[in-house]
Amino acid sequence: MSAPHGAEGSGEVAEDLGGGRKRTGRRPGVTLSRHAILQAARSRFAEHGYAGASVRAIANDAGVDAALIHHFFLSKEGLFAASIHDALHPEAVVEAVLGGKGVRGTGERLVRTFLALWEGETTARQMRSILRSAASHEAAARILREFITQEVLVPIARTTGRTHPDVRASLAASQLVGLAMTRYIVEIGPLATLPQDDVVACVAPTLQRYLTGALPAPFDA
Repeated sequence: MSAPHGAEGSGEVAEDLGGGRKRTGRRPGVTLSRHAILQAARSRFAEHGYAGASVRAIANDAGVDAALIHHFFLSKEGLFAASIHDALHPEAVVEAVLGGKGVRGTGERLVRTFLALWEGETTARQMRSILRSAASHEAAARILREFITQEVLVPIARTTGRTHPDVRASLAASQLVGLAMTRYIVEIGPLATLPQDDVVACVAPTLQRYLTGALPAPFDA
């Protein structure tokens, strides 16, 4: 699921002048306003989860009118999807995993890139807030599920040239989301404290098999 882009590009907003009158035009500092909304949304999602983060509260935190959130992102679902995009940067993830490197080692590059997001100085908190929101609300879970599979893992699976890329992408998603839950959210030991290289050594072969290995019948019958 991609974040809405059409409204963002226009820069046109309707300002309430009172008495039912509206003035439309290009809002000063549009890019700054969008950035402020995303920052406020990330904080709200992190502290209150998806259900507890209202559009009005996010707008208040960002210092904008709630209508501007709908203008940029269409809905709270669109705002959550944009927050995921802002944290994951799917194009960069796909490039890091593929990048003309060939099929061999895809699983290792994928898990290393994934761990870098979860343990990065600027992305760790974002990733945790996203997953906590998804674990507590069905709409957030659906948005995250669609985003990870369609924006990141399906393109990677298709590039391998193997059959059933959608199935392979969902299998890889189950491994990565499960890893995130156990290592970073529930913090089950000793997985929670293993060095990155040890995690990669354990998980990468499974991801490689999901992405490029033979699938059981009836998939490859």
